[in-house]
Amino acid sequence: MTRKILGTLVVGALLVVWGCAASQHKTAQAGPSELTGASVWSWMQEQSYQSWTMWPGKSALYKGREPHGMLLTTYVNGPAGHAAKYNKRPMPEGAVIVKENYKPTKELAAITVMVKSKGYNPDGGDWWWAKYGPDGTTLKEGTVGGCLNCHGMEKGNDYILTDTDHQHDKHK
Repeated sequence: MTRKILGTLVVGALLVVWGCAASQHKTAQAGPSELTGASVWSWMQEQSYQSWTMWPGKSALYKGREPHGMLLTTYVNGPAGHAAKYNKRPMPEGAVIVKENYKPTKELAAITVMVKSKGYNPDGGDWWWAKYGPDGTTLKEGTVGGCLNCHGMEKGNDYILTDTDHQHDKHK
């Protein structure tokens, strides 16, 4: 009898934990509903993007290069983090990658963003791009030519350079 009660309690606890995790996963799945500089910035603030997981294998203020900056911190939402962790390409719809770009003095210079949105720009991997000033001012957004030109070198990696630093160096 005690074994049956214990089993029921364990199953109940697992269902509660699974329900909480599923609820959090659902929230992490939802990318911004509107792709404009202002709406994506607002969504990022609501989501507290700095509480997201960092890109697997990268820590805060890792070494970067221009045009992003000498120091970088890259955050990923749930779908992007899962795809990055398991090296799944292309990334799923709703994947969001946020890169904080720092000067050598560790002063925030800009924030660059990639949002995967099915059908947005098939010729550019369906990525929407943005560059924000440290205060959230939209500097560039949409199908940004500079982003596409550089990231296009890694078209086979879904336009992602973060995990291909060694490959990117070959293109210099």
